[in-house]
Amino acid sequence: MSANKTTKKETFKVSGESLLKKVKDLIAKGNVRHITITDKNGKVVAEFPLTVGVVATAILPVLAAVGAIAALIGECTISVELEK
Repeated sequence: MSANKTTKKETFKVSGESLLKKVKDLIAKGNVRHITITDKNGKVVAEFPLTVGVVATAILPVLAAVGAIAALIGECTISVELEK
């Protein structure tokens, strides 16, 4: 394995209803390092750093927070830092 891992950023626009599903899908990929959720005005609503080897129980509070945000927010943007 190379010690020089690179990252890339991807951005997704989603509605509040699909926010939780999208975050779950991204985490399931396993290469997500950081998630930032911003509202339609560009204000950061939440940020979640994810470490390598995160176990499922450590992700539960993140998913609970995302679920609460999804209930309150309309359209939002998810910015994701991925490890290549």
